[in-house]
Amino acid sequence: MELTMAHWLYLIGTLCIILTMLFRQNVVVPALVMIFLVAWSFTGSFLDGILAIFNANLTAATELFNIFLIIAIMTALLRSIQSIGADEQMVKPFQQIMRNGTLAFWVLVVVTYFLSLFFWPAPAVPLIGALLIPVAIKAGLPPIGTAIAISLAGHGMALSSDFILKVAPELTASSSSVLEASAIGEQTLILSLIAGAVSLTIAYFNIRKSIKKPAKDNLTIWENSGDDDLNIQTDNTEISKGKYSPVFAILVPSIFLIIILYVVVATFSDFLPPIEDGAGSSLVGGTAILLIIIMSLFRDYKKTLQEVSDHIVNGFVFAFKVMGLVIPVAAFFFIGSGELAGQILGTDPNATPSFLFDLVQEGQGYIPNNAFFTALGILVLGMVSGLDGSGFSALPLIGSLSEALASSTEIDPTALASIGQIGAIWVGGGTLVAWSPIIAIAGFAKISVIDLVRKSFIPVVIGLLVAMVFGLLLF
Repeated sequence: MELTMAHWLYLIGTLCIILTMLFRQNVVVPALVMIFLVAWSFTGSFLDGILAIFNANLTAATELFNIFLIIAIMTALLRSIQSIGADEQMVKPFQQIMRNGTLAFWVLVVVTYFLSLFFWPAPAVPLIGALLIPVAIKAGLPPIGTAIAISLAGHGMALSSDFILKVAPELTASSSSVLEASAIGEQTLILSLIAGAVSLTIAYFNIRKSIKKPAKDNLTIWENSGDDDLNIQTDNTEISKGKYSPVFAILVPSIFLIIILYVVVATFSDFLPPIEDGAGSSLVGGTAILLIIIMSLFRDYKKTLQEVSDHIVNGFVFAFKVMGLVIPVAAFFFIGSGELAGQILGTDPNATPSFLFDLVQEGQGYIPNNAFFTALGILVLGMVSGLDGSGFSALPLIGSLSEALASSTEIDPTALASIGQIGAIWVGGGTLVAWSPIIAIAGFAKISVIDLVRKSFIPVVIGLLVAMVFGLLLF
């Protein structure tokens, strides 16, 4: 179709958001302003432009509320685990395995990865940092090694696939009519493991010479070092240990391990019924709520009503802090989808253009019709979009572009979206951006966050490039 002024304004808005990310500024204002301008231009009504700002954000909030909910519930569960004192019991077996620096590095990787799959790395890092980093340093692992292991395994490998909660895949698929969150989740799981294996191996060999012999002095020196301003304080959770703490320390991870095995087997084989889109998150979320109630009953049944409410409220507060900025940005990119644009603009969906798809179709003659360069472009775009320190805000854009570019190449749009997703979250989720949640990791390890980013750069970039090549070959 012929491009209109609204199309060009949408393109300008997309470029403005990317440039704003490059300059490490907040992208909310550009997104809101461009929603108004695109809507005003397309409808010809100033009033409709104003209405579209609210409608776009309402549409985005509606589409993404299930994501907010699962984050809130899992954060509430973690707070509940901490309140009953089961968190220390959960990691105690791993403390006994950390007998030297090498074992400490890989134990941190494994524990961080599995905790981050369920709780996301940001809520899980305080638990790992407070209980396992001192043990790892005593075993001989240097502070930078502990931070790299936690950062790459949690904020990179686990968060980029988000295989259990499926927040990221659902965001990526949200603005496309052909992408499915379950398919993206399967592919990003494989690609994230490849990127993680490569980057963590390179990172380990980079710090291997710094590993010391196990000694109590390692811990003493570390405790007396660092800048107090880097230390991250966790929220004050009232802890009441009791005879049931060890029980829940075993019960909670066992239940979720069973869920993991069920989801993996159901996803990659015909032995069990397949998991429908959204069913995995519902299974995890419903189980988590039941566990919160049960733990509260065993902790102090008289306070169950108040404690469960407090945990869930705190979970929602955290969820909105993490995802609140995503809504306005997602709202802008949702206008690029013809299916949602009509709802936002108040026009006939069949007569409302898909701005982003139309722009890509118009410019596809200028895009190299080559699978490698197309995939590399999506990967770089994802990495650039992650410079906002989130990695999630541009995932709807990644999904829309992947659908549009797939029509001019022989690449599966799901593969393109998966490549873009891991690029966005490995960077913005907190491995290469110093203004991201890895500040907490640096604080617990008592190192400079700039040093953490610098040491992570080469391993992460190489890992992402290798994962991209494998993505082209496998999918």
